[in-house]
Amino acid sequence: MFKNLLIFRIASSWSADLAQASDALEAHPFTPCTPTQERALGWVPPRGQANGAMVESINGQWILRHVTETKILPSSVVDSHVAEKSEQMEAQTGRKPGRKELRDLKDEARLSLLPMAFTKRQGTWVWIDAKQGLLVIDASSPQKADEILTALVEQLPGFIPKIVQTQESPATAMAAWLEDQSAPGAFSIGDECELKAADDTKASVRYARHSLEIDEIRGHLQAGKRPTRLSLGWGERCQFVLTDTLQVKKLSFSDAVHEDKDKSDDHFDADVAITTGELSQLIPQLIEALGGEEQTL
Repeated sequence: MFKNLLIFRIASSWSADLAQASDALEAHPFTPCTPTQERALGWVPPRGQANGAMVESINGQWILRHVTETKILPSSVVDSHVAEKSEQMEAQTGRKPGRKELRDLKDEARLSLLPMAFTKRQGTWVWIDAKQGLLVIDASSPQKADEILTALVEQLPGFIPKIVQTQESPATAMAAWLEDQSAPGAFSIGDECELKAADDTKASVRYARHSLEIDEIRGHLQAGKRPTRLSLGWGERCQFVLTDTLQVKKLSFSDAVHEDKDKSDDHFDADVAITTGELSQLIPQLIEALGGEEQTL
């Protein structure tokens, strides 16, 4: 269900009311792009059922799904259309179109081409742990989560999320773990990492499917390179890549975690219960391994 984790702390002043939250999001449903609309976004029932609730609560854990749809219109196609119209205008008037006319031609070209453009639709899982005051978004970068954060803040009164900051930076912690060739607690070092120089050269070295318990890694650290990515295991439960900005990527759970899922009649409920149950333990332990939170709201 979740492959990436962006972790936010929700202000303690927010009053979590499931019915109110669901009603608020139902006022902003996803509707596909109209023929001349470039982008559309909104919420869909996470269970995938028509007219279903916009917020599903499984064992007290809230699951939401946000969808964006974008028309794919290559700039080269627009430019070709503008060039053709520009040549026609020049042939009719005897002069080349000015900047404003070119802008108008470009706007007209986009408007006429949009109905024929392909669309790309992307759904994003959102998890709210009201008890722990956590918001987790399955996005690969903060930029991709911005629209979701904006929607939540605007649509849920008093909802104020702030990216989690830890006492020790992930880069510093990961460097120490690689130096010691050991990670704390239930964590273990995997077989993937990226080290990058902090100077103007930005020199980098990457290891994939490679043992990281080698002196070569220490040499790069001593030369001033710092980890930007490091794969980690968490007991026998999951594997993931931690970044220097406290993002979790490439999250995958072991077969042991899902061994009982097929016994459930409701796969959605089982997926949510298993995923949130595991992450409810993983996230606090990861924060603790990085020295705890720097501050809370």
